[in-house]
Amino acid sequence: MRYYPLYVNLHGKRCLVVGAGQVGRRKIATLAACGPAEVLVLDLAPPRDVVEELAAAPTVVFERRAFVPADLDGRFLVIAATDDEELNWTISRECAARGILCNIVDQPEKCSFIVPALFTRGDLTVAISTGGASPALARKIRQGLGEFLGTEYGALLVLMSALRPMVLGLGLPTQENSAIFRDLVDSPLIEALERGDAAAAEAVLRRILPEPLHEDAAGLIGGALGHAGA
Repeated sequence: MRYYPLYVNLHGKRCLVVGAGQVGRRKIATLAACGPAEVLVLDLAPPRDVVEELAAAPTVVFERRAFVPADLDGRFLVIAATDDEELNWTISRECAARGILCNIVDQPEKCSFIVPALFTRGDLTVAISTGGASPALARKIRQGLGEFLGTEYGALLVLMSALRPMVLGLGLPTQENSAIFRDLVDSPLIEALERGDAAAAEAVLRRILPEPLHEDAAGLIGGALGHAGA
């Protein structure tokens, strides 16, 4: 099966995680970081310290009890991380009947979506999927990305995020805006950020950006290097 790659906006959505073991805890943390309205966590075992820490997040609710179908009411996304085959199938079927996005960890045949291996650098997220054929290979590729994509990419993304509304605010034609962004990405800016060379990075900005933004160059570079820890 070929999966359709998709990044989902969870802001304000209600999610459910069944199972708070090692894998479940990773899923909880990832969901909670994406701004949902609520992540309900169900597990029969008493919460461990790390679960209690996760439950301290304002959107995470932990309940020590079994799953019941009514827990799916109003849910946008569901993840099951249990070793109970019957329970996993029950959750899968109930979600399918209700049209709810559902992932059963490491069991793609029960899923409406699979979770790729994720590599992050600040706000940069790269998803790697093998279509469920080899999660081990996806992890290996993710590790390789760590050797290629350093903190300078996080710094560049911070810079571009701050710069984009400033450039668009000048009211230039779309083609000119696109050319500016392409020139920045293709310039020696990334190498300057990798070295932590603020002066060289500022010089690149001044060369490429329209003159009204030149006075902001130093602040933009300082913010990018500081925020991304480059």
